[in-house]
Amino acid sequence: MANTLKLEIVTPDAKTYSEDVEMVTLPGVEGEMGIFPMHVPLMTQIVSGEIAVRKDGREQYLAVGDGFVEITGDHVAVMTDMAIKAENIDEAKAEEARRRAEARLAEKLDDVDAAMVSAALAHSLAQLKVKRRQHK
Repeated sequence: MANTLKLEIVTPDAKTYSEDVEMVTLPGVEGEMGIFPMHVPLMTQIVSGEIAVRKDGREQYLAVGDGFVEITGDHVAVMTDMAIKAENIDEAKAEEARRRAEARLAEKLDDVDAAMVSAALAHSLAQLKVKRRQHK
């Protein structure tokens, strides 16, 4: 029986993560999903938030945007509009992006602009959550 799974995370810009891991926790639309090797096949949507990865007994964290995940017994493929490792997040920039998005949401926006600003806010909040976890 396999004791790892291949985690691959792809964004429109690049493959941002590709490693064998022991476990993955994903932000699903219904809540967090813990994925271990030999998981039942599944395809579902993920929401902006935090991916926790256990590799070599240690936890790593990534901020992700909305997307989809396909899970098989030995493979987890994440397709998302954003994926950033905790160590690559600039907390000051993420905080500024959060403030700008919240200010824009207070304005009168059409549906398209409101959706874009809401997505930007979700991205910045995900980044801040992941980055601030490192400070604990």
